[in-house]
Amino acid sequence: MTAVVQLQSHRPMDVDTLSSAQQLLELARGKGVDDRRRLLLGIAALCDATPPGADASPILGEIFMVIARQAERDIRKALSDSLASAEWAPPALIAMLALDEIEIARPVIANSPLLKDQDLLRVLVEATIEHQIEVARRPHISGRVADAIIDRGEPASLTALAGNKTAEVSEDSLGRLVEQSRRIAALRAPLTRHPRLNDALATQLYQWVGQSLREAIGERFRVDETKLAEAIESVTRPAAPKPVGAEPLGMAADPEVTDPEEMERRLVAKLQSAGQLRAGFLIRAVREKRLTLFEHAIAALGGFPITHVRAAIVRPSPDALFLACAAVGIDRAVFPAVLEEIRKLNGGWPGDGDEGYAGRMTLPPSAAMREFRALMGHIGS
Repeated sequence: MTAVVQLQSHRPMDVDTLSSAQQLLELARGKGVDDRRRLLLGIAALCDATPPGADASPILGEIFMVIARQAERDIRKALSDSLASAEWAPPALIAMLALDEIEIARPVIANSPLLKDQDLLRVLVEATIEHQIEVARRPHISGRVADAIIDRGEPASLTALAGNKTAEVSEDSLGRLVEQSRRIAALRAPLTRHPRLNDALATQLYQWVGQSLREAIGERFRVDETKLAEAIESVTRPAAPKPVGAEPLGMAADPEVTDPEEMERRLVAKLQSAGQLRAGFLIRAVREKRLTLFEHAIAALGGFPITHVRAAIVRPSPDALFLACAAVGIDRAVFPAVLEEIRKLNGGWPGDGDEGYAGRMTLPPSAAMREFRALMGHIGS
């Protein structure tokens, strides 16, 4: 099928036969190849005849909606490319294209002036992570949309937002991004360059970045490196790497805390603050028969409520536990061994019922995280 963007530069061969908008609407309802060809020629003629800044006729808007709903993928893609920057295009059509598959949606999400906040919020709720990333990259998104992205907490979307220098991000919202950078390393570099980063947030960010980024922060802001170095050392000392076969995982060094679970929670918090909490730590916790430590660590690493993690471990099927492990980067090949150890520590739970666990083995971490949250969302935090 010839693309719309190519047809727009050609006049129809028989304009008289397509002069009526009602005739075009009838063609849009037709299913023949010739009807579609004549329709696209007619639409191209009406597009050419639309004055700059003028609204398209309601009939033309209806025609566009009909053809987009029925059209093949290449026609929808051509419409998206052609109408991405058009101010006269039917808003309902643009909103529909923004929810289409990502290659079709990308041009309108990135460029269409007709997408309003409510349209972008709908994309964040209903579409894929790839759509959400495009929304986060869209120039000049409002503070309302930026806050919605931060609320969702998807690492890839947050990273895209941090790199969007035109987004309306308030100081409080930027502070939330800086706080998220404790667990999401990819946020740190774009935040270091963010135009709205101030002295206080730069000092906070400085604690979690590597040497090269510290130098970049130091060039822009006045940072008390001596004071920060002492704070960082006190946090990272318990998380220093140990050789293979080293002593078991330690507890948080706080003589005032005697509750074992609270000690383990604090150990996890310190490791996360230092950027040292990794999937390997979770595997080691299970091997050392530290189930509570595993629960707190996977909750922190994935940003999950601890109640969701514990509910996943007592389900009749290992599906939820697998999704949580996949979301935080535990290799699929390692999961069966992790599952076996957890069952030994937890009275045989989770059970061996098959609720689609095998079919999820190829899910990427972002998709696994979404599915885990959806699956456990009915449980209170």
